[in-house]
Order: sequence, then structure tokens, then C-alpha cells
Amino acid sequence: QVQLVESGGGLVQAGGSLRLSCAASGRTFSGYAMGWFRQAPGKERELVIVMRTSSGDTYYADFVKGRFTISRDNAKNTVYLQMNSLKPEDTAVYYCATQRVATYSLPTAVHEYDYWGQGTQVTVSS
Repeated sequence: QVQLVESGGGLVQAGGSLRLSCAASGRTFSGYAMGWFRQAPGKERELVIVMRTSSGDTYYADFVKGRFTISRDNAKNTVYLQMNSLKPEDTAVYYCATQRVATYSLPTAVHEYDYWGQGTQVTVSS
């Protein structure tokens, strides 16, 4: 059974930075897409960034380009979300997710993911 555990959330002032981690266990890490999503109160869950852990191919949502980056440590089965220049509108619960079966294209929709972490709260104060 694949398990994902996020950490690193917290409270930060606008303009600050946070780094989230997502540790995966239960299967080989490399080759699958690992995505970061977020969900703010009253809003739908949305994609932030997704990376294929073998190739490093990455897709960024427009609202995070230039501010957020994703990286991975395949030896540790961990992906990281570095968030810089945070804004109050980035406040949300952040989730990492992965697929049961690897696909050719990078998955960008919630329904394309099978395994989810418990989420970590990120709060950005103005």
C-alpha cells in the first residue's frame, strides 16, 4: 500500500518561504508522477505542480511560475515543494499525490491520482 506523508507546513508572513516535503513508501518511487495540490476553504482542490520522478519533467500551474519549484530525492523517496514569495492567497491545505499506474502524459487533474497524503496547512499572513 502506497503511503504519502507531507510535512513542513506552517504560518509565514507574505513574502516569506516554506519548503514542504512528501515522503513516499510502499513501492518504487522512480517513474511515477508526483503532484502537489492545494485546497483553500470553500474552493476546489487544484494542481500546483507535478513532476515525473524519473525524467524530472515538470508542469507548473500559472499562478506559481517563478515562485514555487519542485525537486526530488529518489534515494529518499521524497519530493519537495519550495515555495517563495508567498502570498495570502496561497493559504490552503497542501497535498501530495501519486498514481497507481504511470501514464505517458503528466497527470494534471485530481481524478488522475490514486494516492493522497493527509495534507499540511500553509497559512500566509498579510
